[in-house]
Amino acid sequence: MFNRLLTPTLKKAVQSFPVTALTGPRQSGKTTLLQSTFPDYHYVSLESPDKLLQIQDDPRGFLTQTSKPWIIDEAQRFPPLFSYIQEYADTQKKAGHFILSGSQNFLLSQHISQTLAGRVAILELLPLSYQEFKPFKSVSLWQYLFHGSYPRPYQENLDTDLWFNAYVRTYLERDVRDIIYIKDLSQFQLFLRLCAGQHGQQLNLTTLAQACGISQTTANTWLNILEASYIVFKLRPYFNNFKKRLVKTPKLYFYDSGIVCRLLGLQSPEQLLIHSSRGAIFEGFIISEIVKAFFAKGKTAPIYYWRDHSGHEVDLLVDYGGKLLAFEMKSTMTLTKDLVKGLQQWHAISELPHECGHIVYAGDEKLKFKEWSILPWQYDFKHLFE
Repeated sequence: MFNRLLTPTLKKAVQSFPVTALTGPRQSGKTTLLQSTFPDYHYVSLESPDKLLQIQDDPRGFLTQTSKPWIIDEAQRFPPLFSYIQEYADTQKKAGHFILSGSQNFLLSQHISQTLAGRVAILELLPLSYQEFKPFKSVSLWQYLFHGSYPRPYQENLDTDLWFNAYVRTYLERDVRDIIYIKDLSQFQLFLRLCAGQHGQQLNLTTLAQACGISQTTANTWLNILEASYIVFKLRPYFNNFKKRLVKTPKLYFYDSGIVCRLLGLQSPEQLLIHSSRGAIFEGFIISEIVKAFFAKGKTAPIYYWRDHSGHEVDLLVDYGGKLLAFEMKSTMTLTKDLVKGLQQWHAISELPHECGHIVYAGDEKLKFKEWSILPWQYDFKHLFE
């Protein structure tokens, strides 16, 4: 059982709102977290055909069959349910009576915004952060990146290759088809692999669409679905130009490194270590760790990257608490003066203090290099945002 960092925020939300919604990718541990944190709640999953038929037949009767508060999993499968929950929240005015969860954020958020606005706390649970995984098992960086951060393979000692293959297939056959109709699944599978090829790069929708034989509009729709399902995210460019012409194209990242490795066809941690995408995969991992630190507090991560037309670039900017923190990710264990070159350029352009710059590397020690803070990959990033 992993100790999830979201737990205190989740408890606070349930004590404060009549409805709490927990979203996140399939198999990120939402059900396990809810059932272990609220063992006295009545749990039902609308993925069960029997339960779905019961609530469709008599929703009011279904919700009054117990006086216990409810955990309703995959609530988006029965949209009229949200109106009944709204009615209860408005009449009873009781905190914590309904906890909703779902892996299809696109559909769940749509129904919440239509009926439960102002009555619901919305939280997000991604797969494990390294801080949550660390007490469970000692692994190397490259083992962790290759095997990914989804909890179930670790909890049940499953072969991660088989698990990820099944995960991608299940996602294709169930979640995506619940949202839109895809005539040729092989096209979407190719689209996923090509997205993995753009992991950590500036997004090029035209190239993706042409390579898959689809329109750019379709490519954008598919990408939005992947984003709403917590498979990928777009890192937006920072808006302040600091007297420079800026690149305005977002960069594309997958939340989980294990999925990227499988889509790229990598076979082992040793192969990842020498692969051309190793730097991008390491970079995406660190950015995801920072996103998870914000999600654990119930906050949206205020993250960006910065690049100008002269080629100056910073991998990640975090605009938080009145400060702009800059991060450069380096997938090396060896420290050289070249590691801080990007931060030196950024410091000269932005005129921000040196303590706002950090290098995250593949080593194990926290160090200082000239004026810059050098952080190990295992660093607990939430300390920077407290």
